[in-house]
Amino acid sequence: MDILCTNGVKSVMLELLPEFERARSTKIAVTWGSTNALLKDIKAGLGGDVAVLTAEAVDELIDQGKAVAGSRVDLARSRIGVAVRKGAKQPDIASPEALKRALIAASSVAHSKTGLSGLYFPTVLARLGIADAMQSKIVIPDPGTAVGEVVAKGDAEIGIQQISELLPVAGIEIVGPLPEPLQKITTFSGGVLRAAKEPSLAEALLKFVAAESPRLLKQKGLEAA
Repeated sequence: MDILCTNGVKSVMLELLPEFERARSTKIAVTWGSTNALLKDIKAGLGGDVAVLTAEAVDELIDQGKAVAGSRVDLARSRIGVAVRKGAKQPDIASPEALKRALIAASSVAHSKTGLSGLYFPTVLARLGIADAMQSKIVIPDPGTAVGEVVAKGDAEIGIQQISELLPVAGIEIVGPLPEPLQKITTFSGGVLRAAKEPSLAEALLKFVAAESPRLLKQKGLEAA
């Protein structure tokens, strides 16, 4: 079975997929990536059995006939967080104004290029009225490099990414989520692809993940969908 899965729920899937493999005596190959990159690849013809992306992306695939109608299963919700290097002073980010002061005071701020948080964060800067002032401070990691890794190495003072993607990175500390007025909550969902070679097994996998993931969500920085 082939799965195309967003990095946003990677930490959960890494634990659950081996359990499913053992239970069903099957092997699963996973292609990890950002939702937008995977969505583009699927539209271009990349095959697979299951796509785990944002709810909106799965709906888009269904509308385009790339995923099976009625197959969408909501799996988790995710918030965007703020991280600093381990041991560094943690800035106050409790309110939009506090976050604004923290960002202006920072020497550098990292966010992804194609990930959901990376695409959204520039709108946060615009809403805070500091988009132009922050341009020279923005650090975009190389493809395949997590925002947290850049912060851990000291190449950025502050990192902005999904909390679920920051948590597994060693050498950083999560300050907290973006303030509620600026927060963007993402729902991650799975869908069975039209190209699935084993659609019944794909459907069973999504049901399994939906049933088993709640025990893992909180520790992985996620919430129930």
